Amino acid sequence: MNQEKIVVIVPTDFSKVADNAVEHAIGLCQSIANSELVLLHIIGKEKEKEAAEQKLKDQAQDIIKKTNLEVLYKTRLGNIFDDIGAVASELKAKLIVMGTHGVKGMQYLTGSYAVKVITHSPIPFIVVQERGFRKGYNNIVLPFDLSKDSKQKLSLAISIAKVFDSKIHIVFPHQTDPFLLNTVKNNVTLAKNELKANNLDFDVHELEDSGNFVKQFLSYAASIDADLIAVVNSQEMGFPEILAGTDERQVITNEAQIPTMIVNPIKSIYGGSVLFS
Repeated sequence: MNQEKIVVIVPTDFSKVADNAVEHAIGLCQSIANSELVLLHIIGKEKEKEAAEQKLKDQAQDIIKKTNLEVLYKTRLGNIFDDIGAVASELKAKLIVMGTHGVKGMQYLTGSYAVKVITHSPIPFIVVQERGFRKGYNNIVLPFDLSKDSKQKLSLAISIAKVFDSKIHIVFPHQTDPFLLNTVKNNVTLAKNELKANNLDFDVHELEDSGNFVKQFLSYAASIDADLIAVVNSQEMGFPEILAGTDERQVITNEAQIPTMIVNPIKSIYGGSVLFS
């Protein structure tokens, strides 16, 4: 019986930050058995197709020559908000690795645009800036709060942690309300039990009792030089509500440039399942 192909898609506009996203995807695919890397460029006009395909072909051949990975490429006429997720669904991709910019351009993805792209896709994303892949995602920060979608985020983090033998750092906000504190701690207990069952290293940190939770966990992630932050993008109460508001760009374009893994639990086709078998 053939093992399921693990498809990782990288949308590229041939910019520096997109090239860095490609490097992250290469690092992932080199660590994941039976993986396939797909380079994707969204074109606005049909006349752009030939030039774009040549660029993609050259990039794919260069990657194959250097890594021996299986690399495909694809152009799609449309827009980044609808068609990145659509292509990923058609190819049954497990993960999209995408670069985000701090400036505007023809296809440049600013933080706010990146969130819109993510919201339009059922596939989990890893969003990167200019920080390189380094030696993988060895330290993962996992914020926990009142969200009902913690199980899925945890499953995705476990999938990545198994690939890189990562240490997971669970962080949660201090709550003065006993009911809210109990809710958060129940989520944390779930996470601890799952991590123990999967033989993964972890620690748990309750953050300060004042201030913005997003700023606090980003500061903590920077202080430990984390390699990845795993969050949920939804409309539930607590932290995901913050992500859906004005602070979402702060997470994916954080000053430390730590890559962020984001999943849309309501739309996700994976439920609570793992990314990689």
